[in-house]
Amino acid sequence: MCLHDNPVHAGVVQMKWLSVALLAFAACFVAIAMGSAAQDTLAQNFTEHSWIFVNGYMDDSRVLQTDKGFKGSKMVYGASGSGIATRTIDSEVYKDSHMEEASMTISANYDYHPYVMPVELTQSDLRNALCAKNYEVGSVFSEKYTNIKDLIKDTTIYQNDNVSIYNIHSEVQGIARIGSRVQKNANTVPSFIMGGTYIGYAQIRTEIQAGDISILNLPCP
Repeated sequence: MCLHDNPVHAGVVQMKWLSVALLAFAACFVAIAMGSAAQDTLAQNFTEHSWIFVNGYMDDSRVLQTDKGFKGSKMVYGASGSGIATRTIDSEVYKDSHMEEASMTISANYDYHPYVMPVELTQSDLRNALCAKNYEVGSVFSEKYTNIKDLIKDTTIYQNDNVSIYNIHSEVQGIARIGSRVQKNANTVPSFIMGGTYIGYAQIRTEIQAGDISILNLPCP
């Protein structure tokens, strides 16, 4: 009986150790999954370089933030009016598990003059529009031109599972509407919201980059 009991007892011990090992593996897997979920709550990283010249009317706005509610950093910028405007913006949002930051540098020259759209612009039905989304990165960009008298446009877009890059080089006499939204996932606030309407003659140079992997279905701005 003793010779027979020892293998059975050893088998029970081995089963217990196997159970402990499986529980340890499960706990480790849950910890990794929770870590990934925690990472997904971080704001999406982005950078923007933007320059415009407008002779006419403009309504330009931006919102930057790193967290929800009263937490994190918040920045809001807006400018609207008619006349001649030259404006440069460099902005960024960066956040990881160790740090967070948001920055915006604005250089602008505004010369006010009342502006009334020329009649010939309102007679045009020409339209040129683009909406680009990257679900993995959580970014969306829209570009729309209407009432066009003249338009020279060079837009390039690069997207993969890790990054979105939008470049606009446009010269337009008419109405230009540019919009962008960057949001990592449904658990985070948008780290960047931008909208601009430019009427009259405008030159627009903008580059927006957003990175990291996330999945979010975003509407066009």
